[in-house]
Amino acid sequence: QVQLVESGGGLVQAGGSLRLSCVASGRTIRRYTMGWFRQAPGKGRDFVAAIRWSSGSTYYADYVDSVKGRFTISRDGAKNTIDLQMNSLKPEDTAVYYCAADFSGLEYVAGNFGSWGQGTQVTVSS
Repeated sequence: QVQLVESGGGLVQAGGSLRLSCVASGRTIRRYTMGWFRQAPGKGRDFVAAIRWSSGSTYYADYVDSVKGRFTISRDGAKNTIDLQMNSLKPEDTAVYYCAADFSGLEYVAGNFGSWGQGTQVTVSS
């Protein structure tokens, strides 16, 4: 199993930026696609962004008030990390953000990822 540790969360004012990082260690098989999810209080765990390790191809959530255009996912092969740069943050971005790995399936939904980090809290004040 892959071990994942997130960092970089915190409190920021609306319009501000944060950069989240996720370090992966342990078994690296099926680390080929990694992603970020978020979970607001009382809600489900929603897909935010994913990246294919080998090609660097990126995918972003396409729901209303999407993060596309504001968030950028990237990877660093030498450090075994994926980052999530979050700009123009809004209060509705407030959530616990989770790093995920061991993707298997066709859709970027929580049930198709087998390994999870402990999460990092992001709070955006208005």
